[in-house]
Amino acid sequence: MIHFALRCEAAAHDFDGWFRSGEDFEGQVSRGLVTCPVCGSTEIAKALMRPAVSGTRDERSPAEASRMMAALRAMSREVRANADYVGPAFAEEARKIHYGEADERRIYGEASPVEVKGLMEEGIAALPLPPLPEDKN
Repeated sequence: MIHFALRCEAAAHDFDGWFRSGEDFEGQVSRGLVTCPVCGSTEIAKALMRPAVSGTRDERSPAEASRMMAALRAMSREVRANADYVGPAFAEEARKIHYGEADERRIYGEASPVEVKGLMEEGIAALPLPPLPEDKN
């Protein structure tokens, strides 16, 4: 079965319909079998619809997913153990380091998407640490 958003061409009424296929829809419309539920018109056309995009299936095995999570945890621990936490001043501090106004060192902290975009536009590298499940506890 396929779902179509439909429109009554006579009075611009919108409604939905289910059909076996696109050809089935076209055949029913050409024979006058599809009618507007509001005014009864048989002047029916498909309305603009957003596409039905299905996600990709995650084919990873549980063991592979577990290894990936372990690698993310290790990376997060490495950064936190070997960098200075600067909190919400991350973007400001990254700029100071980049422009030689502060000593060169590794830092981590928080930045908004707008701040990160600004850093990137200035050629300043910033990599987000993915949130881990234990960070939310």
